[in-house]
Amino acid sequence: MVQTWLMELASGIGKFFLNPLVYWTLFLSMVVGYKRIKKERQHFGLKIFDIFSEWKNTWPLSIIFGVVISMITIGAGLVVSKDTIILLAVVTILLSLSMRLTLLSPVYTIGITFLLLLLAPVVLENQSFITMDLLNGANFTGLSLLFALLIVAEAFLLKRHNRNGTFPDMELGRRGTWIGIHHIKKMTLIPFFVLIPSGPLTSIASFWPYISVGDDSYSLVLVPFLMGFDHTVRSELPEKAVNRLAYPLRILGLAVLLLSAGSMFIGWLALAAIVTGIIGREFINFKHRRFDQSKAPFFTQNARGIQVLAVVPGTPADRLGILVGETITKVNGKKIDRVEQFYYALQDSGAFFKLQIRGDNGEVRFVQSALYEEDHHELGIITAVGHLRESQLA
Repeated sequence: MVQTWLMELASGIGKFFLNPLVYWTLFLSMVVGYKRIKKERQHFGLKIFDIFSEWKNTWPLSIIFGVVISMITIGAGLVVSKDTIILLAVVTILLSLSMRLTLLSPVYTIGITFLLLLLAPVVLENQSFITMDLLNGANFTGLSLLFALLIVAEAFLLKRHNRNGTFPDMELGRRGTWIGIHHIKKMTLIPFFVLIPSGPLTSIASFWPYISVGDDSYSLVLVPFLMGFDHTVRSELPEKAVNRLAYPLRILGLAVLLLSAGSMFIGWLALAAIVTGIIGREFINFKHRRFDQSKAPFFTQNARGIQVLAVVPGTPADRLGILVGETITKVNGKKIDRVEQFYYALQDSGAFFKLQIRGDNGEVRFVQSALYEEDHHELGIITAVGHLRESQLA
C-alpha cells in the first residue's frame, strides 16, 4: 500500500509537467516583466527590476501553501475530475490574456470555473456540439474548499511585500502634473495534490475519500494553480496599502472557508461560498480604489527635499538602506529641494557624501558612504519629480 502511494506521488509530480499551464505561466511572467521593464525605461530611463521580479520571493510561501493544501485535500479525500482541472486551466489562460494580474485571483479563476460547471447543464441542454459527459462529476464542495484556501493563500502572499519591493510608475494627476504611483503586484504558481477518479488508489477507510464524486478508485495529480494580483497605490506608502488590503482579504478567506466546510452537509452553501468570495473581493477592491482616489497623491514634488519613489536593487542606495517614501533633505549639510541640486551636491562631495533623510514618520537619520566617479549617475534613487527626464536617476 505504501509503495502504491509513493508511486502515485511520483506519477502525480510527473503529470504536473504535462499541464500546459506550467509553461504558459513561464511565458506570461516573461511578457509581464518585459512590459513592465519597457514602461520603466520609458518613464525613468532605466530598468529598475529584473524580468522575473513579479515572481520574486513568492516560491517559499507558494510551496508551503501547496503542502498545506495537499495535506487537506488528500486527508479529506478531495476528488476533482480531470475535466474540472482542464476547465480551470482554460479559464485561467483566457483571463491572463488581458495581462491584468488582478484577474488571476482565485476569486475569479475558480469562481468562474465553478459557475460554468453549475450553469453548463442549463446552457448546453439543447445543443449537440459539446457532450454533457465532459462536465459530469463536478465536485462543487471540493471546488469551494479550494476556493477558500487559495483566497487565504492570496492574502498571505499579498502581505509578503517589503517596502522597496513594489513597482513604481508615473501617471498624470488630476491637475495635469505627473505623479508617482506604485503597483503592489505579484504572480506565483501554487502546486498542490488532488485526487482524480480512476487509478490504483482505493478507499483506506469507510469515511475516505470524504469529498468525492462517486468513483471507487483514484490517482494523484499535482495541479499547478496560477495566482496573481495588481493593486495601484497613489495616496500612501504601498506598505500601508498592503496592510489595508491583506487583513480584510484574510477575513474573507476564513468566512468563505466556513461556508465551504458547511457545504459538506448543506450542498447549496458551496454556491454561497463562491458568491460571498466574489462579492467580498470586489468590495475590498472598491474600498481600496475609493480610499486611494479620495486622498492627495503621496509621491509628488516636495519643497522640503527629494522624495524617494523607488530604489534600484543592488545599487549604493539599496546597500545604504534608503527606503521608498523617505525624503532626502540635505547632502553634506546643504539643503536640497530639486533633483538638479541633489545631483550637483553629489558632484561637489569629493570622496565621501553624507545624506540627511527624513522618514515618513518625521524622524531624521543620516547615511554616508564613499562616492566613486561612476556613482554620480548610479546611486539608484528614483524620484517622483518630473517625467521622461534623465535627472530621474539620482
